[in-house]
Amino acid sequence: MQVIGLCRFSYPALGGFQVEHETIEDRIDFLYQETRLEERFQLMETVALPCLKAQTDQNFEMILVIGDTLPKHHVDRLHDITANIPQIRIVAHPPKPHRPLMKELINGARKDPKAPCLQFRHDDDDAISVDFFEQLRAATNAVSGLLETNKTVAFDWNRGHIAEMTGDGIAATDTVRNLYVASLGMYVRGGCPLTIMNFRHGIMNQFMPTISFTDTPMWVRTHNGYNDSRQKKVKPVPVVPLTKQQEAEFSARFAIDADQVRSTFS
Repeated sequence: MQVIGLCRFSYPALGGFQVEHETIEDRIDFLYQETRLEERFQLMETVALPCLKAQTDQNFEMILVIGDTLPKHHVDRLHDITANIPQIRIVAHPPKPHRPLMKELINGARKDPKAPCLQFRHDDDDAISVDFFEQLRAATNAVSGLLETNKTVAFDWNRGHIAEMTGDGIAATDTVRNLYVASLGMYVRGGCPLTIMNFRHGIMNQFMPTISFTDTPMWVRTHNGYNDSRQKKVKPVPVVPLTKQQEAEFSARFAIDADQVRSTFS
């Protein structure tokens, strides 16, 4: 079954952000700040990309959406750091309404629209477990009867870590969050035009059967200087530095290398 994913990298969409801007020019200026983009690249290189390269099931593809005015040196850098992950395809678009464009891109990537597919979203500052796609396929195979009677089904691995990356390494805390973006997959029946971008991730269970798994940590969400959802006043999440054993677990589970984090963020 085809597995299709979508990731935005500082794409200046019309809508799609919790932080509002008066004009699209203001949004572009915010997104393309050099200090902001440097942090996004650091998180991409240490958190978001290694877990994709290390997947135990390599049969997936991901569309990486950028703006058509992203400065060339940043476009070149993005191509460089994704070059060793052939499943990633970078596409550039001018500012367009967020959800319609994302739905169009996902449906356009379906090799056979009459066949079922699996879909996911990936944030450029988060990680998924290295066996996420393997687990997603296994979960769909286990509930074949449910898929036969529903055009869409969500699969939610809700246990993970909140983490901060600094020159001192990784500080994190364990948590359970239902229907978070990372490690959330969706089955779509053949012939159905719905996509994972038709729904706000936090309320997908209001629109389709949703199966949750809580036994194993499956994602890392980083808190950083430019989280869209944390630009407003929010309650801080306390984190503690990882032990050496926990660093080894992060490496094995999410392909996040604590030494690389220390070097990159120092």
